[in-house]
Amino acid sequence: MRKQEKAIIWPAYFDQAKSRNDGRRVPKNSAVPSPKIDEVTEAVRRLGLEHEVRLEMGYPKTPWLKTGMLLVEKKEPKEQIIKKIAKQLLKIRSQQQK
Repeated sequence: MRKQEKAIIWPAYFDQAKSRNDGRRVPKNSAVPSPKIDEVTEAVRRLGLEHEVRLEMGYPKTPWLKTGMLLVEKKEPKEQIIKKIAKQLLKIRSQQQK
């Protein structure tokens, strides 16, 4: 697959503690505190999207933190994929709290 056929997804996109300038890409009410790469991977898996995990990668704004990233197949615009992952993360977190 070519790079354009995959979207890069970072856990920082869903971090409630980050500002939009620091990399959050979803509204605060759709974000979760300190998302882990495992949770984001689980959300992508539940959506049924092909993905590839790269654990050794660091988000460009904080390259010293190796948070990992996901390469997700792009069947729709990246922003729609991000919103769907955010909804799944909220579901995963609510199930963990029960």
